[in-house]
Amino acid sequence: MNIYVGNLSHGTVEDDLRGAFESYGEVLNVNIIRNGYTGGSRGFGFVEMSEKEDGEKAVAGLHGTELDGWALNVKEAHPRTDGSGGPLSR
Repeated sequence: MNIYVGNLSHGTVEDDLRGAFESYGEVLNVNIIRNGYTGGSRGFGFVEMSEKEDGEKAVAGLHGTELDGWALNVKEAHPRTDGSGGPLSR
């Protein structure tokens, strides 16, 4: 299951995000989206979990909780429909 995570602190790194999600199940991949010019976080990312059920529990358990002092916006990611091919949160 691919999960969108928004409202990330610019100081949050992949290991922080992985740690938050691992208590719900196996995390396959964590990707914080970065600015192509500065390399800084754009404030959102994606977490891929091996099991849909674990992902659903993570969404329910982490949405609205704080990580690095910021309340997370967590929801299932859906494929982009604008033709760019990347994931898009709805």
